[in-house]
Amino acid sequence: MAMYFLLIGMIINSDYRHNFPLSTKKQKKNFEGAGHQCILIFLKAPEKGKVKTRLSTRLNSEIVLELYRCMCRDTIKTVESTGQTMRIYYHPPGAEEKMAAWLGADVTLRPQVGMDLGARMDNAFRETFSDGYTEVLLIGSDLPDLPGDFLTEAFTELNNRDAVLGPAADGGYYLIGFRSDTYLRDLFFNMPWGSPLVFGKTMEMLNRCGLRVYLLPVWRDIDTVEDLIDLTERHRKGSLKGTATLHYMKTKGIEKSRLLR
Repeated sequence: MAMYFLLIGMIINSDYRHNFPLSTKKQKKNFEGAGHQCILIFLKAPEKGKVKTRLSTRLNSEIVLELYRCMCRDTIKTVESTGQTMRIYYHPPGAEEKMAAWLGADVTLRPQVGMDLGARMDNAFRETFSDGYTEVLLIGSDLPDLPGDFLTEAFTELNNRDAVLGPAADGGYYLIGFRSDTYLRDLFFNMPWGSPLVFGKTMEMLNRCGLRVYLLPVWRDIDTVEDLIDLTERHRKGSLKGTATLHYMKTKGIEKSRLLR
């Protein structure tokens, strides 16, 4: 874990920030009520060869695409189980019709807006806060076995802390959350996204700015074949029988021995 806490080598450049226009689309009333808490899910439109490409080293592109769809469905199901308001931010921005056909018209869909991942995350947070929500969590879509209790715990801790972070096993993070009065935009700029330094640099900046941070347990999102192997090993006794991801893997015979070939 020592590598997580390397000193930041860049000074945040305010000129790098992008103030992109935010969506003015009406909210879905059946998903967005009068509550002050909201969970954002970041995902990509399901397109062969453009999602979870690192899994393609051992699995064909059709299977990888369907695995991605399954992981998204499982993540959405977990969020829905909390009873909290949910928004799905999709990429690329022009994929709304495809997303609605896949996920249904009742889901609140918003485009990710920005030049890179950090700018898109920043815009999503700011848009949601500007709509009146005061506590917001953001997660990815590749968390098929994320315990719903983690999301509830994150909101509970935001009552006493300024931010909440869920460290990922690969050195990034799978969840980040703020209150509207503690939101720190600088976290999303000049960050080496996709590297094992993200969590450490994020923590360094949060601590340097004096924010009180609550850390959730380390969890493993699914990016690589090794991550899939870990998922199957952790649930060999069938603890996730109801998940679309493990059901699909079972029907296709995707198990440790096959993934190690």
